[in-house]
Amino acid sequence: MYIKKILLGIVLLGLIGGGIFAYYVYQAIFSPNTSFETETATVYIPTDATYTELIEEINPLLKDIYTFDRIARRKGYIDNIKAGRYILKKGLNNNDIIGVLRSKNTPINVSFNNQERLENLAGRIASQIEADSISLLRSFNDTTFINEKKFSLETALSMYVPNKYEFFWNTSAEQFRERMLKEYHRFWNEKRTARAKEIGLSPNQVTTLASIVQKETAKVDERPRVAGVYMNRYTNNWKLDADPTVIYAIKKHSNNWDTIIKRVLYKDLELDSPYNTYMYAELPPGPITMPDISSIDAVLNYEKHDYYFFVANVEKMGYHKFAKTIAQHNRNKKQYVNWVNKQGIKR
Repeated sequence: MYIKKILLGIVLLGLIGGGIFAYYVYQAIFSPNTSFETETATVYIPTDATYTELIEEINPLLKDIYTFDRIARRKGYIDNIKAGRYILKKGLNNNDIIGVLRSKNTPINVSFNNQERLENLAGRIASQIEADSISLLRSFNDTTFINEKKFSLETALSMYVPNKYEFFWNTSAEQFRERMLKEYHRFWNEKRTARAKEIGLSPNQVTTLASIVQKETAKVDERPRVAGVYMNRYTNNWKLDADPTVIYAIKKHSNNWDTIIKRVLYKDLELDSPYNTYMYAELPPGPITMPDISSIDAVLNYEKHDYYFFVANVEKMGYHKFAKTIAQHNRNKKQYVNWVNKQGIKR
């Protein structure tokens, strides 16, 4: 009789213990384990991160790191950590969290425009993906790659067409560069390439001229007309006489890229630089900034007219006055110079 009671007691204790264990396991696996109050939280796992580093990254977002650790070990996640950007939703349990970290690397939108040099582009991209600016710039300046893809150090910026692109956060510098080369060839499709040939320019030359147009006017609707002025000059073997190229030449010569120049002086025109279009009739060796797609298409589809000159329109700020003759241009220029002098702009 006593033996039966003892056995029954053991069975009951086993059931109770099993129930408690089962409840604990259920709680550890299926109970919500997020501690953040927002609807989502983002976890960034670096390339080659260790499990310890992951725990440090995710710990502030969880109520109970101990139960997460237990489940992560049971599911074998600690040996299969994947770099990337992962979005956790409020109220997820440990099982769901591990599921997200295993297979739901979420891409981001990477955007860039108006970058003056590859150095600026590297910094801009490094602020959005895992690759740092040093590795990105090293990749951008890789002469073996540049020469193989028919660019030069001067034209390399042309390969990066400004837009918004989808990338994984853990994209490497080389992966970013390769993707941009594909996007470059996608942009320079058969239609655009054929159009460039029709107007007597290569894609790199179009981008270089577009960079000047970009610097001359921020008004998208005016860019085809400005491009038309430069094409008139270029096709007639005139010097472009573009102030933005002189400003770029000054910055490059002084290696001071933070210089702000609002007024180009006559002495600046004497700087001997291949970027100085007041001195040389050829196009500059490469772009003086990263032109928008609108500027590139403005060159490809430039407005056909008889204008050879233009100057800022002080009566309609942001736009320009165009002229067919030097006499007309000088009248327009006088009005602009008088306005500049009244503003006290000396440099």
